[in-house]
Amino acid sequence: MTTAAPLKASPTFGLDTASLFDLPRPASECRIVVAMSGGVDSSVVAALAADTGAEVIGITLQLYDYGAATGRKGACCAGDDISDARAVADRLGIAHYVFDHESAFREDVVEQFAGEYLAGRTPVPCIRCNMGPKFTDLFRMARELGADCLATGHYVRRVETSTGPHLYRALDPARDQSYFLYATTQAQLDYIRFPLGGLPKAQVRQLAEAAGLRNAAKPDSQDICFVPDGNYAKIVTKLRPEGGVPGDIVHAETGALLGEHKGIVHFTVGQRKGLDIGGQPEPLYVIGLDADAREVRVGPKRLLGVESAEIIETNRIGDLPDVPLTAKVRSLAKPVPVEIEGPMGDGASMRLKFATPEFGVAPGQAAVIYAEERVVGGGWIDSTRSVAQDEATA
Repeated sequence: MTTAAPLKASPTFGLDTASLFDLPRPASECRIVVAMSGGVDSSVVAALAADTGAEVIGITLQLYDYGAATGRKGACCAGDDISDARAVADRLGIAHYVFDHESAFREDVVEQFAGEYLAGRTPVPCIRCNMGPKFTDLFRMARELGADCLATGHYVRRVETSTGPHLYRALDPARDQSYFLYATTQAQLDYIRFPLGGLPKAQVRQLAEAAGLRNAAKPDSQDICFVPDGNYAKIVTKLRPEGGVPGDIVHAETGALLGEHKGIVHFTVGQRKGLDIGGQPEPLYVIGLDADAREVRVGPKRLLGVESAEIIETNRIGDLPDVPLTAKVRSLAKPVPVEIEGPMGDGASMRLKFATPEFGVAPGQAAVIYAEERVVGGGWIDSTRSVAQDEATA
């Protein structure tokens, strides 16, 4: 393969593009593999990589059936997205390869998503995707291609320190994706680059326009790319029809039967809408789900207050600094003060204690631990202990 030259009639990006990729030697001697989903972010990463003078190879993982996904909005890595990625690669004069990962994505992400909902848990498929196809498989492919690094369009920062690279939240808090990347291993972080972590989204779109990329104004993909209409229950019941079996809605404190639901997959912890049990003296929320009994247990908001959570399959990135820690238990939640009990990392389990009651903590979601702006790790929420349970045993 030949070395890609900077873009002909290249716009002045106004950035030291080589420094964004932290290359080990002159860019003209390097090869960069870029994960190209077809969206504007990864396309800009490819443009920045090409502008360094390094040889650039774009890789797109086809995650869905091409025909069925053509024209789908709010998705990635399928249909028109693959066409967009190819067009961007052609515009930049870089190589572009598409690999069929539909079966692996279905097994590792979609099937597990359905299984978790059927078990009464609230999954985060984007993390599973990053743990599997997005990083593990792309990491291997980039290595096999002899690349010096793998670059993605995620909004996080990779910061080099005397003890190695650390993972930090993006400078633009509205775009920060660190919650979805807590499972990044140290070996992956040594190799992966995140050139957009220090840029606001508006500037990224400006760079796309300056580079003449056809997807410069393309809307952002939604969180769950394989649920384009937001109806996740339809996806789950298609894969697991038993998830649509009706069951009882009961009061979590009194055990009173309040109504019947149309399938446990329609509910998550903390949910209020869609219960259809009017006439109650106070608003009721989903407190818990008993998948075996097909019961949706509801109660007043105070029952949602969680004192601690058991975290499993933990990952740690770098050392654990001696500073106050915070945690996010949902992607859009604000980090809250916490303490951890037990080891974190290498798949170990630990207990997460909240300084004040945290609401809407659902088994199946991820808990991501921060030391100020730095991501130090996290894991999956396996179970919770409510404030009400503590008060009952006090």
